[in-house]
Amino acid sequence: MRSVADTATRDLRLDSVTRRFGEFTAVDSVSLVVPRGSFFALLGPSGCGKTTILRMIAGFDQPSSGRILINGADIAGVKPYKRPVNTVFQSYALFPHLTIAENVAFGLRRRGITEYAGKVRDMLALVELSTQANKRPNELSGGQQQRVALARALINEPEVLLLDEPLGALDLKLRRQMQIELKRIQTDVGLTFVHVTHDQEEAMTMADTIAVMNRGRIEQMGAPADLYEHPRTTFVANFLGQSNLITGEVVDVSGSRLVVDIHGGRVAVESANASARKALVWVGIRPEKMALADPAASAGPDMNTLTGGIVSDVSFVGVSTQYLVRMPWAQELTVFEQNTGERKPFTPGAAVSLHWRPAHAFLLDHTQDALAGVERADGRR
Repeated sequence: MRSVADTATRDLRLDSVTRRFGEFTAVDSVSLVVPRGSFFALLGPSGCGKTTILRMIAGFDQPSSGRILINGADIAGVKPYKRPVNTVFQSYALFPHLTIAENVAFGLRRRGITEYAGKVRDMLALVELSTQANKRPNELSGGQQQRVALARALINEPEVLLLDEPLGALDLKLRRQMQIELKRIQTDVGLTFVHVTHDQEEAMTMADTIAVMNRGRIEQMGAPADLYEHPRTTFVANFLGQSNLITGEVVDVSGSRLVVDIHGGRVAVESANASARKALVWVGIRPEKMALADPAASAGPDMNTLTGGIVSDVSFVGVSTQYLVRMPWAQELTVFEQNTGERKPFTPGAAVSLHWRPAHAFLLDHTQDALAGVERADGRR
């Protein structure tokens, strides 16, 4: 039986990796472990360093300092084609003059392997393209071409498969289909996938672990649900979905729940959800965790309440309705409610109260920028 230590040496590891371009630091002392056989995502806005990390793992770029290890071996200085990795790019880079089967077999033929027909058939079956073997790339859809590029990389049996925004060229519906397909393929082959993306939904749908990057550093790393429910910074709270961040003051830390004053109202927050607990804090609540109610309605037991809200905007988006609610301190809060039909929707101008459970809020350091991670009109964050 292989020991835990032996298994660990087969992980992908970054040890204090830094990459500088002159005076600019693109990657700043990043350390992480990607367990063998896992689906790992590097998530962040443009310019955060995620693609630079991928290029260093692939060998297209070299660290200024630090180590990158695969199977326990430092791969610094190893030529890209000699590394146990393959990369799938957004552009697919298929050979237009070759058939789909020939594209998939390209890497094996280049290595002098002649008995490849069976492996090609297996790869095409894995990506559900067996009937397309004799076609050319221009005869396939974008999603099919993406799967050909994936099969061409997988047939080489790399230790690590690098995915550089592979779904970016697809339309929304096809991209969502391919997210599920990529995860299925990764589970079937059991290889390590490292996926670079700026799309939060893409990362959360597929990855076992996400590293959220900002300005060359990892802001937070963990399972998708943990990052979403328990962000430790305003950047993560805003970048992964939406968050209502409200100024509050912690007034009691004596129990298992903290008591926070929000503009004169008292609310409770589970101590385990508090990354900050002194003086001023940001009280964070996800829009879908809040509920609207008539001011005269009872909130029920164990619920937090904010009163004095006025509905300022209502947007019907199919499965849910998005409300903007202006509070007495002039802040607009966002609330998502499922369209279950259980009650009549509120209309602009309606007076409402907001309710949520103590377990559904989190506290963050108030010195952090409340708009960090929020996409601006120019597309930057």
